[in-house]
Amino acid sequence: MKLSSTALLALAISSVTATAYAETQSQEFTPVTVNTKSAQADATGFVEGSTVTGSTRNWYANEQLKRGGKFTYRKDGVATPTDRRINWVQGTIVKFNSGFTQGTVGFSTEVAAYNAVALERDRKDLASNNGGAPGTRPGAGNNRTLTTEGGDAQGQWSKIGLANVKARVSNTTLTAGRMNFSSPQVDVIGNRPLPSSFEGVAIHSEEFNNLAFDLGSFDRVSPRTEESLSKFRSEYGNSDAETDHVNTGGITYTPFASLTTSLWGTQAQDLWNQYYFGATHVLGDSQVVSLTTGLNYYKTVDSGSAKLGQIDNQAGSLSFGLTHQAHSLTFSYQEINGNEYFDYLHETNGIYLANSLLSDFNGPNEKSFQIAYGLNMAEYGVPGLKFNIYQARGWGIDGTHYTGNEGVAGKGYDGIQNQDGETHYEYGIGASYAVQSGPLKATAIRATYTAHRASENQADGSINEFRLVTTIPFNIL
Repeated sequence: MKLSSTALLALAISSVTATAYAETQSQEFTPVTVNTKSAQADATGFVEGSTVTGSTRNWYANEQLKRGGKFTYRKDGVATPTDRRINWVQGTIVKFNSGFTQGTVGFSTEVAAYNAVALERDRKDLASNNGGAPGTRPGAGNNRTLTTEGGDAQGQWSKIGLANVKARVSNTTLTAGRMNFSSPQVDVIGNRPLPSSFEGVAIHSEEFNNLAFDLGSFDRVSPRTEESLSKFRSEYGNSDAETDHVNTGGITYTPFASLTTSLWGTQAQDLWNQYYFGATHVLGDSQVVSLTTGLNYYKTVDSGSAKLGQIDNQAGSLSFGLTHQAHSLTFSYQEINGNEYFDYLHETNGIYLANSLLSDFNGPNEKSFQIAYGLNMAEYGVPGLKFNIYQARGWGIDGTHYTGNEGVAGKGYDGIQNQDGETHYEYGIGASYAVQSGPLKATAIRATYTAHRASENQADGSINEFRLVTTIPFNIL
């Protein structure tokens, strides 16, 4: 990724600023050593270590399209436009975790039941994107409330969100079944009433103190707003292009207490091979001033039968966050080098770029910059209360050189050729509060207002959105 002169200047200024303050984070190199403590040796037993926990989330979102964008709903069998969409859903999770059996090899299981109740059921309010009008992402529907083919809400629905067995030796765990998994390319996404989950096999190993290994192979995803399992597909490409297997692996290395790095590779069979490198470094004392630097880089190339056509792009972001007591100020620069979107797997949070917000700022050849401010009221005697505000701008979006569909209409990212010099911007403000004590301890309430404005052919369109989300955790056993 080529960095602009602005990003390089920001890097130089931030580096000089950081050296002016005393370091409290250890910058001493930590050699890789064998972990002498065994997690399996501390196993308490299948029943003795078991827990039953859960959470319930009240999720409300009110969207209004601007500049001519329309949602659609069916009224008397006729597609009818509307500029507003409202979703209100109560999502509940009840999860059983057993302990690990004792012995050299320990076994455990994890099962979670997911349930959703539609609190807003008006067909007009549950309108979907119509897949072509300005302000709508092509092919998108209502991915917030489960609806029938005609657009009516399904009043309530349930499914098994997690169901897996685990085998552990020392500090290495093999998990098979439906599970949570977290990586920069295959990551559970939890920004709806219920999260996604993945079906397959994964290994996590921490046999070394500052070096962890992960491997995973998945063939199905359990979407956030569906009852059944689906094959994986891309977020931005042709939705008919599905992959039978997603294989991923990575290492996480902490050479200093202040520096964490990770390196990952993922194959989405017959779609792409994608490689990732990330690093986070913390310098200084936040009571005076600290600097957090974040680097994220992706390289994506088509593979196998290339169902999405030719893909060859790089995506990267560089961020600098300054923190002084209650206040934080973050600057983030992001750049896409390639004639198609930087893409990731649908129903995952597999995009760790700094400017992935309501919009992902991931258009072909796009550059973007974000500035964000956060306020932690714990410093003023109100622990758990936080505020944030940000603005991001993207420019230089150019898909006119895209040839990856090889002349086959509807393949890959067809239609991206209309994006010529597109621009957009987004701003948002949010407040959150986490209850600190009492029977509702750890209950989280978050309210956000986001506005996005786009030029004619930028895919995300122009929209205002208000969200109010309350999550209440609970223990049963």
